[in-house]
Amino acid sequence: MKHCLLLLSLALLTVNFGYAQTEDIKDAKDTGERKDYNKWTIELSAGQSKGTKPFTVGYYSSNPDKLFGSVKFNTFSLGVRYMFSAKFGLKADLSSDLFSNNKNTDSKDFKMQQYRFGLQGVVNASRLFNIQQELGRLSILIHAGLQAARATPKYKPDENVPGYFYNKSELNMGVMFGISPEVRVSKKFSIIGDFSTLSNFRQHFTWDGRVSDKANNLAGQMIMATVGLTYSFGNDNIHGDWAIIDEGKLKEIEELDKRIGELESMLNDTDKDGVPDYLDVENNSIAGVAVDTKGRMVDINKNGIPDELEKYMANTYVDKSNIKETLETANADMIKRLINEGYVTTYFDSGKVKPTNVSTEGIDFMLTYLRNNPNASIDIIGHADEIGKTAFNDKLSNDRANTVKNTLIKAGINASRLNILSQGEDASVAVDSADARRLVRRVTFKVKD
Repeated sequence: MKHCLLLLSLALLTVNFGYAQTEDIKDAKDTGERKDYNKWTIELSAGQSKGTKPFTVGYYSSNPDKLFGSVKFNTFSLGVRYMFSAKFGLKADLSSDLFSNNKNTDSKDFKMQQYRFGLQGVVNASRLFNIQQELGRLSILIHAGLQAARATPKYKPDENVPGYFYNKSELNMGVMFGISPEVRVSKKFSIIGDFSTLSNFRQHFTWDGRVSDKANNLAGQMIMATVGLTYSFGNDNIHGDWAIIDEGKLKEIEELDKRIGELESMLNDTDKDGVPDYLDVENNSIAGVAVDTKGRMVDINKNGIPDELEKYMANTYVDKSNIKETLETANADMIKRLINEGYVTTYFDSGKVKPTNVSTEGIDFMLTYLRNNPNASIDIIGHADEIGKTAFNDKLSNDRANTVKNTLIKAGINASRLNILSQGEDASVAVDSADARRLVRRVTFKVKD
């Protein structure tokens, strides 16, 4: 009786725990919202099985004066299950049953050892009836199939008993059906209960060990109640019975995530001029300088200096008595300063030596400067971010500088005026910031004195 109450309490605790722990199924981290769900599950369980019929008169296993009779663990089972889809699978299991009379009754002594092999189809009823969200950590499986068993009487009477064959075995075959509530207690483990019934269409032993005539098939029946533990294994981090499989919905979510990511990238504003990068054709404009709707610094007179800077220089540094000459000198100094301080820049994508489409204006600027200043020569300085090995980044920064040099040579600039410098990795920005790393994948210039 104590064993019975223990088993019943554990089953009730399992069900109550499942309802108490109902969680938001929308949490993808905890529900396994993935395509590659775990399809294999191994099960280990123990409990009680009883033969219900046939028995010889005077033999029985239950106590008719008690509700449950005498309960003890006499069944042990090991099974493996594979789910072909989210709803349907196949289970194979090996079980051992040991039937005997209840010592607290007037039944005559008997003992029957049975080993069973079952092959059954499994249905995940939670998914089949689309109630997985409501059940949360609780899941319900339904199984049915065929079983083959080897039954052997193991009680040796003191004297010969007619019709009783000690230690003689026979092969029984039948069908079984059951329902298995389970509760997920961790990512991949669950507690599972099972209530099953078995009906043999071939059986010649009674459960107490008497044998009938070969022509008299007894069609035996038995019931089982077990509790155990399951483990789901595979690449996913969630038990396969709780993984939400909705290919159409997942594909839609992935497409939305991709589009949101593209929109976020498009709305980045690298140079902080108020124009998003996807519209900005000059994404290295000087902070605080007015730009047009395409992110270009306003330069109405087309002299290569933003009008706002030119006006500031004229008002601050220009000698009013010789405004033309002074303005030209100031402009030349300002241009040289802009170049040397890194405002004229050409940017590159990660791992690439070809400039991005929106950053070739830096090369155009230097081409104009070198043509207008035929005696000037420059350093072309290559940079890389910190992603990757140092040796690779050193070579990458040198190759970027060479790409810019070759472009200027092809545009008519003498190679003797162009000097290559490789700065390698730029550690001045946060390595975990993709936006910041974009700012250091570049080529800068320096006018040589």
